[in-house]
Amino acid sequence: IGKSWVLSSIGSGAIKNGKKVVHYTLELNDAYVGLRYDSVFSGYASQNLKFHKDDVKDKLEELDGDLVIKYYPTKTASVQTLGAHLQRMFTLGNEVDLVILDYADLLRDTNKFTKEVRHALGNIYEDLRGLAGEYNIPVWTASQANRSALDEDVIEAQKIAESYAKIMTADFVMSLSRKVGDKIANTGRFHVIKNRFGPDGVTFPAKVNTNNGSIDIYEGNTI
Repeated sequence: IGKSWVLSSIGSGAIKNGKKVVHYTLELNDAYVGLRYDSVFSGYASQNLKFHKDDVKDKLEELDGDLVIKYYPTKTASVQTLGAHLQRMFTLGNEVDLVILDYADLLRDTNKFTKEVRHALGNIYEDLRGLAGEYNIPVWTASQANRSALDEDVIEAQKIAESYAKIMTADFVMSLSRKVGDKIANTGRFHVIKNRFGPDGVTFPAKVNTNNGSIDIYEGNTI
């Protein structure tokens, strides 16, 4: 629990800094994703947004960036589908600074000769990397950890579900660990698994509130 909120938090951070964000959702519908962004920007829990409409509207009008949310049902879209949508946006004169994808494991692999799930996922992540390079846009996505990670204080690379190719392909990989006690206390631990351009293997304690998407990450030596 928490990966979708983390993606929305990353997207909202870019929007606050004046960036144009495209958020592709393959699990939650676009209206629900929109409510999550409203929660992050306003600080109100999703179920309470309707009681604070004017305040939420004022918060949104203060933003310098922009957000486009596009929903595709699970396994109906491929990386090529996303590429076609981005190309249409560029053709219409819309700039895109960041792509959020929730989440890549739910994309469809277009290689009809692929039989194993791990190979299909490898193809998808390689195609995503190609998409990011083609349009020179960073792409953030999320993936599930396997069952054995439930009791781990820190989730390492070997705990990523289905395919290690995800780790091999990505430039930056971080994990979020939230045990039962963390869910009660609204805490968690972010761990940098891989970083091509900086340090990795470091862990940061965090406050993670899944009611309103508020995420605060602290220095690694914070107790």
